[in-house]
Amino acid sequence: MTTHAPAATDAARTAPARSRTLALAVLCAGMLMIVLDGSIVTVALPAIQDDLHFSPAGLTWTVNAYLIAFGGLLLLAGRLGDLIGRKRLFVAGLAVFTAASLLCALATGQGMLIAARFLQGVGGALASSVSLGMIVTLFPEPRERGRAIGAFSFVGAAGASIGQVLGGVLTEALDWHWIFLINLPLGLAAALLAIRVLENDRGPGLRGGADALGAALITAALMLGIYTIVGTGEHGWASARTLGLGALSLALLAGFLLRQARAAQPLLPLRMFRSRNVSGANLVQVLTISGMFGFQIIVALYMQQVLGYGAAATGLAMLPAAASIGVVSLLLSARLSARFGERAVLLAGLALLTAALGLLVRLPADADYVVHLLPTMLLISGGGLVLSALAVLGMSGAGPEDAGTASGLFNTTQQVGGALGVAVLSTLAGGRTAALAASGHSAADALTGGFRLAFAVAAGLLAVALVLAATVLRPTGQQS
Repeated sequence: MTTHAPAATDAARTAPARSRTLALAVLCAGMLMIVLDGSIVTVALPAIQDDLHFSPAGLTWTVNAYLIAFGGLLLLAGRLGDLIGRKRLFVAGLAVFTAASLLCALATGQGMLIAARFLQGVGGALASSVSLGMIVTLFPEPRERGRAIGAFSFVGAAGASIGQVLGGVLTEALDWHWIFLINLPLGLAAALLAIRVLENDRGPGLRGGADALGAALITAALMLGIYTIVGTGEHGWASARTLGLGALSLALLAGFLLRQARAAQPLLPLRMFRSRNVSGANLVQVLTISGMFGFQIIVALYMQQVLGYGAAATGLAMLPAAASIGVVSLLLSARLSARFGERAVLLAGLALLTAALGLLVRLPADADYVVHLLPTMLLISGGGLVLSALAVLGMSGAGPEDAGTASGLFNTTQQVGGALGVAVLSTLAGGRTAALAASGHSAADALTGGFRLAFAVAAGLLAVALVLAATVLRPTGQQS
């Protein structure tokens, strides 16, 4: 199994800079399409609901079906990339995602759209799970790797922002079907370029480490866990359904960990968690993404439901945040990491994000964008430091033979964090809003009060992430 590692590393060192840059561009293009789709859909949900006559609960499954497939399959997909070849899995993921996007655009009923969104999640997991692993293999030198991951993070931030704006424009100018049709040219171009540009890599094959029982346990645990989390908005956190399914999901996860400790060829080698930076970075990421992804959804709801912004205006209002993240991740993060180290850069970024969300705790119902929201959008630039530094730290314990597994794990904790953040913050905001409305507050004041609580909790999550990063993580080269 490890006989392939030296060849892969030597190839990366000797590959022409131009070919590696083209390969990075293809990986970024795949990332752009997947992130773009995620943010586009959230803006178009009201139009989809009206056209296909979704109930409010049913509408959430256009998002949940994607999240369950995507988050549930990332870890398994990352390991498959190590075994059968990361290029092969990346291209297959782009093909599945693109085909599923066409099915979404052609959907004439609720069931067809939800099934196609699930299939999109499968394709997204296959492509996303191996992207960071391929970057680590392509750029073995720390300085080059930092720049490459910074560019990758920039594309993620840009895709989220462009998706919000583009989703509003396409939905208002044409109709919601076009938010999926736009993936077709992107997906086809990225897949064709990937076939030509990415280096062929061959793992040891499924016989080299196909832990079928472990794969079944972790996929079931993650899918059931995300299904439980996204259902809390409808059923509540203390319901028998939530507690029962949550306990079953944890039991499956415990069974998976026990299996990994005993299996000859584990799906997720537990030795990876001996690195403080790998374990710590993934835990910090869960907290950080919980706060940030929840903030992204909540602040959009605040602008639309309280300030009366339209879909396109909301996307434009979020543009400074994405632009500042992009500039920092592309132009500054790698340079600062090379000079001060990823841990120091991560701490600075988390401090900025905590301050950014802290400013929203006293947000009024009649906020002025420049005075009350723009400062937060600019301080969110700390995300450009956090995203790239976390990625480097989270992949720091990965060798060429298990880079896909480490990449899949890192992407899995990202998705779990996002699902948790939206579920927790939305539930808290809804409960606080209902309580304020019942006590006689106006609709705008009640909504604002709920959103304030969500922002306070999100800031708290980031503060905990900051403390954890400061106490657990070590400068690269000093891991234990």
